[in-house]
Amino acid sequence: MFHSFFKSKKWARWAYGGGSVLILSLWIQVQFTVAINVWYKGFYDLLQNAKDYYEKSDEGITLFYDKLVGIDYVLNGFEGEPSFLTLAFPYIIIATITGWFTRVYTLQWREAITFNFIPRWRSVEEEIEGASQRIQEDCYKFADIVQSLGLQVVRAIMTLIAFIPILWSLSDKVDIPILRDIEGSLVWLAFLVSLGGLVISWVVGSKLPGLEYNNQKVEAAFRKDLVLGEDNKAQYAQPETLFELFTGIRFNYRRLFWHYGYFDLWAIFYDQFMSIAPYLIMGPSLFTGKILLGVMIQVSNAFAKVHGSFSLFLHNWTRITELRSIYRRIHEFEHNLRKYEKPQPNSALPIPGE
Repeated sequence: MFHSFFKSKKWARWAYGGGSVLILSLWIQVQFTVAINVWYKGFYDLLQNAKDYYEKSDEGITLFYDKLVGIDYVLNGFEGEPSFLTLAFPYIIIATITGWFTRVYTLQWREAITFNFIPRWRSVEEEIEGASQRIQEDCYKFADIVQSLGLQVVRAIMTLIAFIPILWSLSDKVDIPILRDIEGSLVWLAFLVSLGGLVISWVVGSKLPGLEYNNQKVEAAFRKDLVLGEDNKAQYAQPETLFELFTGIRFNYRRLFWHYGYFDLWAIFYDQFMSIAPYLIMGPSLFTGKILLGVMIQVSNAFAKVHGSFSLFLHNWTRITELRSIYRRIHEFEHNLRKYEKPQPNSALPIPGE
């Protein structure tokens, strides 16, 4: 799975060169999110102080639109305060190009895995359960999920490096008992609630990987009978057989839906609570005059970034569950290949592009 892409001379340029491009792109995007976080403070402070412009409304309105869509920052040689437009537009372009490049990267990885498996599978005389699904579907899903989670981990690390100092410095604005006496209280709070959420999610979702694995096995059996029936309906794809196979599918899906149901209940409750957590913490400071609205929004945004990075695995639990199931299936497939394959140097299929 990894060896065929990351330890292959043919794919080294894509594996490491392409990966470096993606990491650089993520770093640039994180820098824009930091700049937008700083922009929040000035913009929302302006809104809170709108009453100061009642007697000079034209000035206030001009300043308001300058902060949103002004281009003076660009015209002045990137000096001064950027508007939201000058921050958001390049971010959108970079994120779009990164999304496209990521899909191409995934396809290259899939190709490497696929054409590593095919010649080995062709040399095997014994039947391996679900071989076609492993090669056609699981290889793509594995590459897609691993690169997606991998990039999210890299982004999360970069986000933590960028935002922890911001959230740490904002912690001295907390004005509620106990927390105001703890240095960096907002960072520690984000870490602890994220860690607690991950532990609870692990317990609540413990049965999901096994259920996903069993579900794919019954789906593969149902699909195989349908495919064989395309060429021989007299022997395969009999209604009785298909109904029996689908009964297994229905049973597994119902179990899976039940377990996903109470996991979703926990995940949604957790996310909704965390959306108001920074306001619960910073609210008193707003009413005591220790902060203005801009700092409140800045804390909320920075807290969400740090908490979201700490909670990466919690928010991707269903994808991680799917990946664990896919990895188990491909690992079993590789094990069977090693067990039954007969080395045939001249049987390898040419890889497109060679």
